[in-house]
Amino acid sequence: MGFWELVVVGVVALLVLGPERLPGAIRSVNKTVRSIKQFGQQMQAELNADLRAHELHQKLKDAEAKGLINLTEQEKAALAELKQAAADVNTPLLNNEKNHESER
Repeated sequence: MGFWELVVVGVVALLVLGPERLPGAIRSVNKTVRSIKQFGQQMQAELNADLRAHELHQKLKDAEAKGLINLTEQEKAALAELKQAAADVNTPLLNNEKNHESER
């Protein structure tokens, strides 16, 4: 939107809403725009995570089809990443189990 278009929108908003309601309307619009941007960023992050998970899953399937022999560097990297993710998930669970056992 150009400068003059913003001026026209501002003047029309001032005429329609009046000077006492215009600041509240601007805050409301700003809050809504921020919420929409945040939602878009969250959706993009989720889609990227889903695409990455799908890519890793596909590479894992390819590696399993080869019997985990003669893997490409990409397949080895995917396996290493999956092993690290599994270790990251299992570590807090193991620590939690140890804490519960020590409490008994």
